[in-house]
This record gives sequence, structure tokens and C-alpha cells, in this order.
Amino acid sequence: MSIEENGSAASAASAPHPTGNAIDRYAAWGLWALPVWAVLLFYGTLTHQPNPTTDFAGYARYITTTEFEISHLVASIFGAGIGTLGFTALFIVLCAGRAAPLALWGFVAAALGNTIITAVFGAAAFAQPAIGRAYLSGHTAEAVAINNDVYGPALVATALPALLLLTTGIVLFGVAVARSGSLPQWAGVGFGVGGVVFAVIGFVLADFVQSIGAALLVASTTWIASVGWRTQRTH
Repeated sequence: MSIEENGSAASAASAPHPTGNAIDRYAAWGLWALPVWAVLLFYGTLTHQPNPTTDFAGYARYITTTEFEISHLVASIFGAGIGTLGFTALFIVLCAGRAAPLALWGFVAAALGNTIITAVFGAAAFAQPAIGRAYLSGHTAEAVAINNDVYGPALVATALPALLLLTTGIVLFGVAVARSGSLPQWAGVGFGVGGVVFAVIGFVLADFVQSIGAALLVASTTWIASVGWRTQRTH
């Protein structure tokens, strides 16, 4: 091979790959799925269902409302899909830097947790309204028994690992963002902390704390998306 041919081969090897550039552009836009996901999470925390143990009648009225159904179909189930798209974009962006290993494990955990948790959202969206209608139509004992069966050990054994995986993924992503050098450090901290406050503390307390965690996720993901979008599109 001649010197000219060697030079041409080296230039071709070092030139940016068009497919890689396209993926970077897609990922830059995909980062905006994260704040959309966080906003939907926040929307889902604006109201809270009464405790079925102490106020099953109020619980039955609440879970038969249109607001309850929309919250779970749009904010929870559709929102989980949007979140996975955002996690994918963030993983692609972080893969180019020194935080790639953390981003990989964060993506695996978050994607698995976000997928598994939709089973719980599905139970809420489709089973709970039927339970509430049965109770309000006079089948009170049967409604309580079915509710206890739906929200029994099997669902708990599904929900807890899903929450643990999702929280772990968000925390790992947050650390990866903070260490990336290309995305705002404090946005990564806020992302990780917001995930813990929303999915762990908020889940235990089931009150306004979830809204605080979701608001922190909105702020941090918006910051990540805005900086990442500008950075990726200038490459």
C-alpha cells in the first residue's frame, strides 16, 4: 500500500462516523424526555388516595374518579415509557465520557425497575376502579376482599424490587452525571437525591414529600437536558 493510500485510510478512520453523529443528535433531543417524565411524576403526586384500611368508602370514591384513571394511565404508565426513553438518551450521552461504567449500570437498573413497576401501575389503573365501583354498588365485603388480594404479597414482592432497582438506577445516573465533566455536577446530585426522596421516602410516607422529590427531579433533569442538548449539538 502506498503512502497516499495509508494517509487516506488513516483519514477515513479518524473521520467522524455519520451514524455516530446521528445517534448523538437523537440523544441530545432524547434528553428532554427526562423532564417530561419528571413533570408527569409530579402531576401524579398532586393528590393522594385515602387509606383503605381506615376509610375504604373514601378510597372507593377516589379510585373511581376520572382523575385517578388519567393519573395512572398517563402520568404513571405512559410516563414510565417516556422515562425509559430519557434514560436511554442519558446513557448514550454519558457513554462518551469517563462515567460510562456507572451510566451502564444506572441504565440497566433504571430500565428494569421502570419496566417492572408498570405492572403495579396497571393493577391500579384497571383493578382499583372496578373494586371501587363494586364497593359503591353495595358489594362492600367482596370489594374489600378483592382489594386485599390484589394488593397482597405478590404485588408487594413486585413493587419493592422495582422501586429498589429504579432508585438505584437514578442514583447511579446521578453520580455518573456529577462525575461526567460535561454535565452539571449539582444537577447530578439533585437527580440522585430527588430519586431517593420520591421513590423511597415519599413511598413510605405517601404524602407531600413525594411532590418535593418529583419537583427536584423536574429541576435537575431540566438542567441536565438543557446543558446536554447544547453540548451534544455542538459536537
